[in-house]
Amino acid sequence: MSGHSKWSTIKRQKGAADAKRGAVFTKIGNQIAIAARGGTDPTTNSALAMVIEKAKAANMPNANIQRSIDRVKDKSAAQLEEITYEGYGPGGVGLIIEAATDNKNRTFPEIKNVLTKNGGRIAEPGSVAFQFDRKGVITVEGNGEDKLLQVLDAGAEDAIEDEGAITVYTVAKDLATVRNNLVSSGLNIKDAGLEYVPKNTVALDPEKIEKTLNLLNLIDDLDDVVNVSSNAEI
Repeated sequence: MSGHSKWSTIKRQKGAADAKRGAVFTKIGNQIAIAARGGTDPTTNSALAMVIEKAKAANMPNANIQRSIDRVKDKSAAQLEEITYEGYGPGGVGLIIEAATDNKNRTFPEIKNVLTKNGGRIAEPGSVAFQFDRKGVITVEGNGEDKLLQVLDAGAEDAIEDEGAITVYTVAKDLATVRNNLVSSGLNIKDAGLEYVPKNTVALDPEKIEKTLNLLNLIDDLDDVVNVSSNAEI
């Protein structure tokens, strides 16, 4: 699967570090509030169940999780909007930046500023997205042949072992089904959600790889950014 890269591993490690200092709670809280629009019961709303799973993996307090769910009922709360931005990074690599915000007039300049200061730029809508597929991506704890077989039996499209985890790819519409199958088979799910996976990757020289990783980290650190994907070969 071409979408697997060093950035996938860095994101996972970075997410764990962010969780330890609570920096990730705002991001996950926004995702919970958006997912809860489809129903506040995680047993019937798979999107909400998956974000709550992520929240618990980050040790987000139950009170915070419930407060985020209740936000959907609070008419006085600022309304969140899901927005996807497209851009280019060093070496012309494509970037897809997913955000959840209550003020896009704040979010857009923040993203644009990080891009322009770090060798990138905002792109016109549609000029980058065609280079990516929307896929279900699930991170399973552990690895080994037995677990890989369980993953494939659960209906995965593809799976890759990497540093103590298995990254599982699914057709977008099959994400919830495959996740539930994996849980039923006894595997520990660390994260699950829809992501943009590049159809092909762009090779970079070592200097541009370092600049691209720095840019991806800076974008990911923005409070309103939910996920950032790249087609850089890193």
